[in-house]
Amino acid sequence: MSEQESIPTPENSIPAAEDETPPVRSLRELIDRVTGRSLDALQPAEDAGIADVVSFPFFALVGQDEMKLALLLAMINPHIGGALLIGPRGTGKTTAVRSLPELLPQTPRSLCYYGCLPEDVEAGGIDAVCPDCAVKYAQGEPLATLAQVRLVELPLNARLEDVVGGLDERAAMQGHIRLRRGILAQADRNLLYVDEVNLLGDDVVDAILDAAAQGYYLVRRGPISSTYRARFVLIGSMNPEEGKLRPQIMDRFGLRVIVRGLHDTEDRLEAYRRARAYLSNPRQLSAEFGETTLLALEDIQVARDLLPQVEIPDAVAKLGLALIERLQIDSLRAEITLLEAARAHAIADTRLEVSPADLSAVAPMALRLRRSPFMDDYFTQQDFEEREFGAILKEIIPDQ
Repeated sequence: MSEQESIPTPENSIPAAEDETPPVRSLRELIDRVTGRSLDALQPAEDAGIADVVSFPFFALVGQDEMKLALLLAMINPHIGGALLIGPRGTGKTTAVRSLPELLPQTPRSLCYYGCLPEDVEAGGIDAVCPDCAVKYAQGEPLATLAQVRLVELPLNARLEDVVGGLDERAAMQGHIRLRRGILAQADRNLLYVDEVNLLGDDVVDAILDAAAQGYYLVRRGPISSTYRARFVLIGSMNPEEGKLRPQIMDRFGLRVIVRGLHDTEDRLEAYRRARAYLSNPRQLSAEFGETTLLALEDIQVARDLLPQVEIPDAVAKLGLALIERLQIDSLRAEITLLEAARAHAIADTRLEVSPADLSAVAPMALRLRRSPFMDDYFTQQDFEEREFGAILKEIIPDQ
């Protein structure tokens, strides 16, 4: 039995008619194939008039394969460190991120106001959860339920108190003092999206950096304090025309994607047709890609479940390390991102072992924008100073 046949994936092939292409066998193949079809035959239909928001379908985006692949890999493997989309206005960055909710898999979600989870009891004992949850746990009641991962957006005008949380004003009116969770706590086990991340205030950036580094953060307001989890996948987008991104937060993003405009005339025309179809009747366009979206959702969930089984042979890992050494990248996050992205790419292609081809596919996204000309110049200057210092030291205090 081949390695691909041994993986317990669900029934995930799209039946093909006689005049159609063969069925899709993996999430990676789905990314490559499905977004190329035309909407010429899409007929207008009467809108039902329902007012809820319908996102632009992820697979209706024309081109931008690297951006779509980066976002899907970030969803499959949170250890990649998220993704940063860099490009001019109007290239589909925000549209792509806001189309992710239909593809997001499931994750345990706490039923408690304070975010208590069964794993807290397993790791720290019954005292690690609030009194109400301690009683529930003792009685065998669930502390969490499976729920779909959510896309949590951080508004550009968000204040620090909005981001980390503060005193609950409603509780204070009733004579109670308690803290309310901020956006970072709400993003726990979810995707945190920051549009125009390069325009954030320094205090908000520092809060995000601290939470992203530790997976939790502390809020202290007067005599009370609380610690919140913040294990989110960070997705950012920016237009470099509007300013640079601080190196500290740039380093927190795992994958970096340069998003350029479409250059092919037919692609631009097809993108216009799909935009017009969405503006005319978003539900119809969503239904047009509904089967593909459902297939991708199932494959992403399976990929996340099987990810722990994916192995990296030492020979392949050493190829990645040699590449990083040749590029003279100092940050150790380069290895983490490269190898974890390669694991996600392998399971997206229904394989349990990483190959050199996986490294080649993800290396540009994982390693670009990690070298620092400033640090190169700094180390060069320091090397000169160290040699000069060593020569003077030997001259003044010869070896005994």
